[in-house]
Amino acid sequence: MIQALWRCLAVAALLAGAVLPSQAEEALKPCRIPGIKNEVQCGVLSRPLNPAEPAGTKIDVHYVVVPALARRKQPDPVFMLAGGPGQSAIKVAPQVMPLFTRLNNRRDIVLVDQRGTGQSAPLECEDVRHLPLADQSDTERQMKDLRECLGRLRKLPYGDLRFFTTTIAMQDLDAVRERLGAQRVDLVGASYGTRAALEYIRQFPKQVRRVVIDGVAPPDMVLPASFSTDNQAAFDAVVAACEAESACAKAYPSLRADWIALLASLPKPVTAVHPLSGKTESFTLRRDMVLGSVRGPLYSPLLASVLPMAITEAAKGRYEPLLGINSLFGSSKGTALAMGMHFSVVCAEDFPRMASAKDAPGRDFNRDFSRVYDRVCAEWPRGEVPEAFYSMAPSPAPVLVLSGSIDPVTPPRHGERAAKALGPSAMHVVVPNIGHGVLGTVPCMRDAMFRFIEAEDDAAALKLDVSCAKGVPRPPAYRPIDLSTETAKK
Repeated sequence: MIQALWRCLAVAALLAGAVLPSQAEEALKPCRIPGIKNEVQCGVLSRPLNPAEPAGTKIDVHYVVVPALARRKQPDPVFMLAGGPGQSAIKVAPQVMPLFTRLNNRRDIVLVDQRGTGQSAPLECEDVRHLPLADQSDTERQMKDLRECLGRLRKLPYGDLRFFTTTIAMQDLDAVRERLGAQRVDLVGASYGTRAALEYIRQFPKQVRRVVIDGVAPPDMVLPASFSTDNQAAFDAVVAACEAESACAKAYPSLRADWIALLASLPKPVTAVHPLSGKTESFTLRRDMVLGSVRGPLYSPLLASVLPMAITEAAKGRYEPLLGINSLFGSSKGTALAMGMHFSVVCAEDFPRMASAKDAPGRDFNRDFSRVYDRVCAEWPRGEVPEAFYSMAPSPAPVLVLSGSIDPVTPPRHGERAAKALGPSAMHVVVPNIGHGVLGTVPCMRDAMFRFIEAEDDAAALKLDVSCAKGVPRPPAYRPIDLSTETAKK
C-alpha cells in the first residue's frame, strides 16, 4: 500500500519539464475527506485508459494532498501507496495519516486512488463479509456473484479490465507527481503498495529520493502460491508458541490434535451465530472457510493470540470465536478491497506464473486459497505485463525494507530477496514477533521512518539506528476469564 505537493525552483522546473507551482496549485481545490479534521486539497487528473491510445477513453485519477504545516516546507512530498491490491489510498487516510504526523510538519503527504479503487474508475464487487454464513460457505454462489460482477464491470465506460495493471498505475502516479510540480518524491508503501513502489522505482528511478517498503510483496512473488507456504509457517509458529508457553499449553493441551481433527471433520453441517448480524444460522462449514477464518487473524499477533482458544472451541462444536475473530480482521470500511481491481492485477501479474511457482504448498493450507484464483482468472481479462516488471535492479535511492518476523503473507524471506536485488542502497530490518505491517504496530519504527526520510544525505539515511525494535515481545495466548473462579476469590 501517500504523496505531496511542493514548490520547485522555476529554472529547475523548466529544465525538468515539470509543472510550475502556480499551475500545480490551480489543479487543487480545498476539500474535506472523512477521517481528517483539517481541510485538505483535492485534485483530479484525466488519464487515458489505454496508454497506447492517448486520444481514446479517459479515466479520472483522484488524489488528495495533505499540506505540510510548516510555512517553509521541504520540496519532496511523501506519496503513500495503499495495499491490497484494491485498497483506496484516500479511504484509508484515517488509519494511515497518524503514521505520517511528524513527516507532515514539513512535507506534503499525497494519497492517490490507484486506478480501479476509490473514485478512480472504481472496480468494486459485493463485500461478502455481510452475506449470510450459508452464502459465504457456498463456493458456487461466490463464483456466480463474481461472474455477475465481471459482467457489470465490463459494461462500464472504462470496462476494459486489461488496463489496470501496476505498471500502468505507476505511470498515473508519475503524472500526478508532474502535475504537482515535484522533481522527486519519497515513497512509503505497505503490502501490495511495496510492489507498486518497486515498479515505480523501475520505471522512474530519477524521480525517487527515499523509499520505505513495509511487508514486501516483490514482483517475482506469485501471490496465491506463496500465501499457502507463508500462511502455514505463520500458523505453525502460533501452535509452537502455545506449546512453549506454559499457561497456553496447560489451557489448550491438545491444540495440535484438535486442529487436525477439526480439518478432518469437514465439510459438515453446523449452526453458529453470524459475527456481524447476530443471527443464528445453519450452514455447511467447509475446509476453505475454516482456513480463511484462521488466515485473517494471523496478520495480527494480537488476534493470532486468540486462535488457540478459538480452535479448541471449534473442535468442540462452538464456532463463534473462530468466525468472530476473523470478522475483526479488515472490518473497517476504508480497508475493504475493490475486488474487480484486485483480480485485474493478480490475474495479469501473478496467475500466469502459477504453474512455474517454486513455493511448496503448506501442509494444511495446500492449494485451497489459490483454487479461487484458478477459477476466477480463467475468465477474467488479463492485461499485458512487461517481462522487466518481474526483475528488481539496484536502486539509486536509499530504500528502507521492513519485515515482521511472523508475517503470514510477506515474511522476511521476501524482504530479504528484495533488499539483495536493490543493492547497497537498501537496508533490511526484521522486527521480531510482528505480523503484517511494522509501521502500524511498532511506534518507534514510525520515528525510524521519519529519521530515514529526513536524513540530510543518503549515507546518513542508511546508518539508521533501529535497535528500538529488537525487544518486541509476542502477545501471550488469550485465555478467557473464568467468572466462577473470580467470584470465588472475592
